[in-house]
Amino acid sequence: MIRKDNQGNFYFEISLSVLNHLGRKLYRSFTTVLGEAISNSWDADAINVRIWVDREKNSMCIDDDGIGMNSDDFQNKFLKIGYSKRKEGSLSSERKRPYIGRKGIGKLALLSCADRISIISKVAGGQYVGGTIDNSGLDKAITDDLTPKEYPLEDWDRNLFEENLKNKAKGTTIYFENINEGISHTLPFLKKIIALNFRFSLLDKSFNIFVNDERITTSFLDDLSMKTEYLWIINDIDDPYIKHLNEIFTQTRNESKQLRIPGDMKGFIASVEKPRDLKITTTEERVGIDLFVNGRLREKDILKHMPTARVVESYIYGQIHCDFLEDDIDRFTSNRESIVADDPKFREIITLLRDEVLNKVLNDWDVWRRKHRKDGDSENKTITKKERKAEELYNTVAAEYSFPDEKDSNLKLEKWVANLSEDAVFNFASYAECFISENLIRTFIEDQRISLSNEAKKEITKWKNREDESKGRGNVSIELRKKNSKLSFLSMAGLANLVDKRDPIKEACLARDANEYKPIRDALAHTALLTDEAKAKLSTVYANIRERLRKLLQSNS
Repeated sequence: MIRKDNQGNFYFEISLSVLNHLGRKLYRSFTTVLGEAISNSWDADAINVRIWVDREKNSMCIDDDGIGMNSDDFQNKFLKIGYSKRKEGSLSSERKRPYIGRKGIGKLALLSCADRISIISKVAGGQYVGGTIDNSGLDKAITDDLTPKEYPLEDWDRNLFEENLKNKAKGTTIYFENINEGISHTLPFLKKIIALNFRFSLLDKSFNIFVNDERITTSFLDDLSMKTEYLWIINDIDDPYIKHLNEIFTQTRNESKQLRIPGDMKGFIASVEKPRDLKITTTEERVGIDLFVNGRLREKDILKHMPTARVVESYIYGQIHCDFLEDDIDRFTSNRESIVADDPKFREIITLLRDEVLNKVLNDWDVWRRKHRKDGDSENKTITKKERKAEELYNTVAAEYSFPDEKDSNLKLEKWVANLSEDAVFNFASYAECFISENLIRTFIEDQRISLSNEAKKEITKWKNREDESKGRGNVSIELRKKNSKLSFLSMAGLANLVDKRDPIKEACLARDANEYKPIRDALAHTALLTDEAKAKLSTVYANIRERLRKLLQSNS
């Protein structure tokens, strides 16, 4: 609306409804509301921010010891929507803290998240100033299309702030009555969320946050840190949480690596033992890889901007710090909860993260998981599917040979198990090849109704007699071989002579391959560890057997 004043000059007159358009109802996250209050305290050079939450009364009080506000500050800065300290030409406070507030509309989150919000503040040596916003009254004023001057704040109730008024030299206190949709989160959840999302409270030792008189530290992330397996540190970030992780890692065999990448980006990515370890205390929310600017969360779960569809995505979390995004360009969405997706500099960050960080994490994670005998990433092509499955089977069996209660014995046993791993992968896969190929040939003989040769009958009789003797000594009366087929007593050599017997000296045939196969196959079947030369020979011969079997099936189909 445009009006004329008494001198006939025109001027803008803003309706209170503009508050809704600017974003009064845009802030739906309780975490966002906390963030705005804590950020204001940071910008006000507070040393301590104290938050009291009363779930039964559905109320909250946030108190700081910052520089506070006088009457002029309260009216022309705090209550002036759109006011920003940056407009005064400064990008940091007297304590040299980079200002977090930018547009001056974040306070709408504070002023609209409860039925009634009361604010009081004082500067050093001054008197308390403040007022109360009744949002039901503000809603009516908006409906009636009133101007800001036609809706004065109510006086604040001294009884609400009785405890805060004692011995307080300066600072600001905000009291929220009947918070919208209630305080559904538990105190442990809120403390963990603050520890995760407000990194400036942990990165700057001169800034402390308390929730119901308990100081927020990295200890509130212990359940996450204790389940963290691997860590990638990006460009030497100094972070108390990473120091805490490194202390844990020195007592375990967990893996970590430094990643050097171009530019000023810093941070870390970590992975947990199981995907469920990323769930936040009794909720459906999960910890992700979040982007921070000057210690404030600016974009949650940036993996959505560079999806890989790889299994490792469900195991990793982290924090990426890009303080250089805070420049003359406003890159953040109206609700201040994310970065404009198509911002060129943000796209550069995503590309750099994908190419220089995430790709390395994907590969390392698979290598480290397999090193510690856990399932890795089946999409990683550094080993064949057959090798991976054999390795997973070995890990499953080896896990049964773990005795955690016997520490010294278990360490020695773990070392022995680890030393067998490489051989086991080859032997497990080779046994599977042997099992399949020999049983396929038996099935082929039955299908083609090939008669047993006299040589084959003698071989069957010999091994059947040996089995009967062994069963007798062992007092075993049950049948050992399924179907009790005579062919089950023949190994590859005997089977080959029935289906593809030629002069092995003159021409290639299954019998020739079987002769080469037998000594190594017998060593394998007796669980011996094979030499590298034997492994190579076995792999080559098996490939020949497989191809000969394929041709036999084709010629008789």
